[in-house]
Amino acid sequence: MKQRMAIGGNWAPVLLPIDEDDSIDFGRLATVIDRLIAASVDGIYSNGTASEFHNQTEAEYDSIQTLMAEKCRAAGMPFVIGACHSDPSVSRERTARAAALRPEAIQVILPDWLPVTDAEAIDFLRLTVDAAGDVPLILYNPPHAKRVLSPDELARILAEAPTVVGVKLASGDAAWREAVRRHLGDIALFVPGHRLATETREGVAAGSFSNVACLDPRGAQRWTDLMRKDIDAALDLERRLCHFIDTHIVPFREKPGYSNAALDKLLATIGGWGPIGTRLRRPYRWIPEAEADRLRPIARRSMPELFAD
Repeated sequence: MKQRMAIGGNWAPVLLPIDEDDSIDFGRLATVIDRLIAASVDGIYSNGTASEFHNQTEAEYDSIQTLMAEKCRAAGMPFVIGACHSDPSVSRERTARAAALRPEAIQVILPDWLPVTDAEAIDFLRLTVDAAGDVPLILYNPPHAKRVLSPDELARILAEAPTVVGVKLASGDAAWREAVRRHLGDIALFVPGHRLATETREGVAAGSFSNVACLDPRGAQRWTDLMRKDIDAALDLERRLCHFIDTHIVPFREKPGYSNAALDKLLATIGGWGPIGTRLRRPYRWIPEAEADRLRPIARRSMPELFAD
């Protein structure tokens, strides 16, 4: 079945360099975007969890998107803008402003203070489709959402919003894949970056808005390209990558309870490819950079091809 959306592959997130006074360092941010473009990734996206969309003013939001859009457009780099916000009114306003920048798509989340019913989800998406005009939407439905939609629920809701062309979601087991094939054959699915080889082999993933690109965008792109040529070699790297994440990164989330954004910035600082740092905007806590220094040689020993120049 033909998918509603043709884009896929390795999409690298824009991470925000935060100064000690809690401001966004836009000079360093420009360098980060330049280096993502130089990595020749399949695309760049802003304002997912890794971009701390939940902790920005509207003026900062506009400045981030304008900077990314101008740089990507000048370089011919595809880009997706996140208009996520827990307030549906703010999300729609962000969507309308993002649409004016002409991204490949706009990523949104369902309203998240109160869990939505099917009818409320459909109404929100219809309103957001109107705000986006002719720019397609991608729905972000993460595992920590107030309502995580099953494949059949997604199909039922997205049938009422045909310009929602993709979904970013967690991957699953064999039963989940069978449900995806049955209900979501025309929707582009974007899975967690460190599971992309498996879900590519299984034929359910269009690509990833990728935590592996946090670690090293060039390496993540080489790995994505490898999946098209030698899936067994790509799966071998995935095995080592998942072991590294499960052993050395996930424990920070479980205890003392750092956020996913903190984990993404830890990965970027381990990779050392851009002037980002581990600092989050307060009140959220960040992982000390000494932990990145400790983990960097472990990552490079276990996954040398990910970091090869």
